[in-house]
Amino acid sequence: MDRKCPSLKLSDGHFIPVLGFGTSAPEEVPKSEALEVTKFAIDVGFHHIDSAHLYQNEAQVGEAVRSKIADGTVKRQDIFYTSKLWCTSLRPELVRPALEKSLKNLQLDYVDLYIIHCPVALKPGEKLLPKDENGKMIFDTVDLCRTWEALEKCKDAGLAKSIGVSNFNRRQLERILSKPGLKYKPVCNQVECHPYLNQSKLLDFCKSKDIVLVAYGALGSQRLPQWMNPNLPVLLDDPVLCAIAKKHKQTPALVALRYQLQRGVVVLAKSYNTKRIKENMQVFNFELTSEDMKAIDGLNKNLRYYDLLIFADHPEYPYSEGY
Repeated sequence: MDRKCPSLKLSDGHFIPVLGFGTSAPEEVPKSEALEVTKFAIDVGFHHIDSAHLYQNEAQVGEAVRSKIADGTVKRQDIFYTSKLWCTSLRPELVRPALEKSLKNLQLDYVDLYIIHCPVALKPGEKLLPKDENGKMIFDTVDLCRTWEALEKCKDAGLAKSIGVSNFNRRQLERILSKPGLKYKPVCNQVECHPYLNQSKLLDFCKSKDIVLVAYGALGSQRLPQWMNPNLPVLLDDPVLCAIAKKHKQTPALVALRYQLQRGVVVLAKSYNTKRIKENMQVFNFELTSEDMKAIDGLNKNLRYYDLLIFADHPEYPYSEGY
């Protein structure tokens, strides 16, 4: 019997389910499919739903959540919904309007978690990836501490229960944490994290500050040429993962997800295949041994599938440092 998904307590007292359903960017799936698979994910027990303005599917994801509330499958308070502030809205005066736009698309009164999607500020406007005539990104300069203050106001206004960040390195996190007059610290840092990039130093740092690490790309990646290098090895073909999976009579994907849970990491599972969505809930039905964990730790190569190189020239590009 599948066990109910456990939750972790965040530093602000709210609880985040340790396994989340990651909804995808639009180039991967048609929007109509986002509606159906999100409903399916809620039906099989996913109560933590992760989306973003960037994914352009919040209207569909919101409709899925509302329909499952309407048919009595869940109550609003059972759902933990994450949205993200995109890079074109990092100026403080644009933060609340961006969140309000997401809420309008979702047709929800609040989000459970609102996070800065990436520390790199882009030119404000309708274009998600503004480029000049040479195809170069048009950057903006924003003080992330001011952006953070605007998120704090959104929390005070009840529009977001919790606030956090994504794709921040240690230095960027420290800048927020040591900000004079800090009212709320980030409850989480959502970063790429999998056995080839296990983020152990960043994880230790986050744990020491009571910040939850949330892992995306936990199964490797869907190999989108716009965002990643398609020539990298496929994580789920790794012989060590496959051997451990065979030993436990599980799939390599489940082993990769279980690895994160046992490290105290909240993990997002992104799949639009109903069989795999259902299968991912089985991550609570087995346990890895300390030898398994050690073997998987040994796979780390600091390999990023999502290197965000299109942002590399920005002074806040997060990956020019060790962690």
